[in-house]
Amino acid sequence: MEIIYHIAICILTFAIMEFMAWFTHKYVMHGFLWSLHKDHHKKDHDSWFERNDAFFLFYATISIILFLLWKNDIFQYGLAIGIGIFLYGLAYFLVHDIFIHQRFKIFKKANSKYAKAVRRAHKMHHKHIGKHGGECFGMLIFPYKYYKNVK
Repeated sequence: MEIIYHIAICILTFAIMEFMAWFTHKYVMHGFLWSLHKDHHKKDHDSWFERNDAFFLFYATISIILFLLWKNDIFQYGLAIGIGIFLYGLAYFLVHDIFIHQRFKIFKKANSKYAKAVRRAHKMHHKHIGKHGGECFGMLIFPYKYYKNVK
């Protein structure tokens, strides 16, 4: 029965991470840490890497700390929460970096209604190249109008 709790906590953590990604994107990346995120809104980059990639390190560090807390019997749900954060990070990498921005040229032919809507919502986010006036700050969840308007 204990494994069920850990699985549920992992799934709940994954879901909460969508909110955390939205919040961090809107109020931190487009707020006081805009200097790290602004290169992500430029069409041409000096490098394959972006300063924006530093945000990955933040969440990876939290995940690793939770693994260590669990391993050292300090926090019994550290593994479940750490895996949930890791899985969201993996989903972020696959959906945002690979599927949407094509940092690796795979998943190009994914044309489901959801795939088209997530691409459109993200494109609408990137039409705002400045710090203010953005929309669609989440990754997996976006306003229904983008799903409804897919042809």
